[in-house]
Amino acid sequence: MVGFDLDMTLIDTAPGFRSVLRALGEELGVDFPVAEMTRALGPPLDHLLAPHLPAAEVGPAGDRFRALYPDHAIASVPLLPGAEAALAAVRRHGGRVVVVTGKYEPNARLHLDHLRLEVDALTGWLWGAGKADALQAEGASVYVGDHVHDVEGALAAGVTSVSVLTGGCTREELVAAGTHVVLDDLHAFPAWLDQHLAGGTPTDATGSTPVA
Repeated sequence: MVGFDLDMTLIDTAPGFRSVLRALGEELGVDFPVAEMTRALGPPLDHLLAPHLPAAEVGPAGDRFRALYPDHAIASVPLLPGAEAALAAVRRHGGRVVVVTGKYEPNARLHLDHLRLEVDALTGWLWGAGKADALQAEGASVYVGDHVHDVEGALAAGVTSVSVLTGGCTREELVAAGTHVVLDDLHAFPAWLDQHLAGGTPTDATGSTPVA
């Protein structure tokens, strides 16, 4: 079983996030720094909102963001390059696919349905090491993500951490966090998985072995 993060790993959440944040800002009368906050995608929403709102307003604003999300973010968010091929590679080896994400689960399901991305299980609203229990419960052996906190979740679960450079974290940050493998994007994942299951040395997208 292979686990995948959702935002900026399988899907490019940035267009939808920007649209919802603008809509939320208009409702609240807050001029959110949309570009800056979009570049910081990865942490839970409350962490991103906290610097821009009084503490008592962060929770309600997060709830309103999630309510606005279906109308503003689903249609505009595409799959990232290689996502379909990555899931197909797992199934070609007889494996199962699970998505473990920090996103509110009903909204994550809307993305999967809209993009016709079939997975065997979905668990939402988990972050960092909190993803470990879900990965272990599903019997994952690999977890693929884009953020240092995805690496944290994989390591806490005792599974192979595969990182892609499609999110906001650099190769250096991911390596420092302890990831086992860094790939440029999911296009490189099928070949890596073939090699991994054959007992080869984990490699990055260039074929070198800077991590492992």
